[in-house]
Amino acid sequence: MTAEEGTIHDDWRATSTGRYLDGRFKSLILDLTAPRAGERLLDVGCGSGEHLGLFRRKGCDVTGIDPSPFLIDQACQRLRNRAELRIGPAEDLPFSDNEFDIVTLINSLEFTDDPGLAVAEAIRVCRGRVFIGVMNRYSLIGAQGRLTNLFNPASHPKVRFFHLASLSAMIRRQLPGVRIQWGSVIFLPWGWYHFATGLEERLPVMSNPFGAFFGLSFSVTFTFRTIQEIIREPVALTTEGGRPMPGVVRELKISAASCGESSIFKKNKPFRFARIPRGKPRGMRSRADSKKIALYRPWTGA
Repeated sequence: MTAEEGTIHDDWRATSTGRYLDGRFKSLILDLTAPRAGERLLDVGCGSGEHLGLFRRKGCDVTGIDPSPFLIDQACQRLRNRAELRIGPAEDLPFSDNEFDIVTLINSLEFTDDPGLAVAEAIRVCRGRVFIGVMNRYSLIGAQGRLTNLFNPASHPKVRFFHLASLSAMIRRQLPGVRIQWGSVIFLPWGWYHFATGLEERLPVMSNPFGAFFGLSFSVTFTFRTIQEIIREPVALTTEGGRPMPGVVRELKISAASCGESSIFKKNKPFRFARIPRGKPRGMRSRADSKKIALYRPWTGA
């Protein structure tokens, strides 16, 4: 989303219809993400931080990333120091594997250059569940050609609209067989919301594919998990076991006394360091934080 679009979207929410529809969006988002206090959440394409504020009020530790410096500045003003904010694209997230409990892409996938790669990156940095919320081309408002009225009056040149089948296929290319929970809201034609909100609320939300905004959530599964927890207290290392330490270190300090006599440091085999391999879906990249490294016990093998 561009800076101009983000500003217009915020202005649109100030209208009575906008407030009603925004409430419908957020209700579906919260139902499908089920955020819990203390969870770490990343909002990809966070814009001016509206959804970061929503999750912050639910007790989450929030981080946002957006390619627009202008919108990141707006998010900073909105959230003060209550969120970590980064500038960057959805297709190349500057975070470690498995770093967040929840990763969301809410009305941001439509504006990415490579939606498939953006989904793959969201999965890579997640250790819990991913939520994707998009505009649905197969809805009454979509048939009217009015989807962009839900967000801004003019379409961005790169905007693309999705439907359930294509987005589900995109997810399952990364996570074959994953169970996807989904629903949608905003079922009525554009212009009816001045008088027909009661009808809107009588329609089922979950597993209903005809709303103008639909959301999907799914759990991320993996066979290996990148270690993220930092070792904060000094740890005495020995040669016994040869098994991984339970954590990562930012810095290693070796005393002169330790290096003097210990056979651990002889023959150029002092320590074995490695990044933990991840068992994420095939074809996905792994990235460990450059400031974190997994620490193994001293290696005495040949």
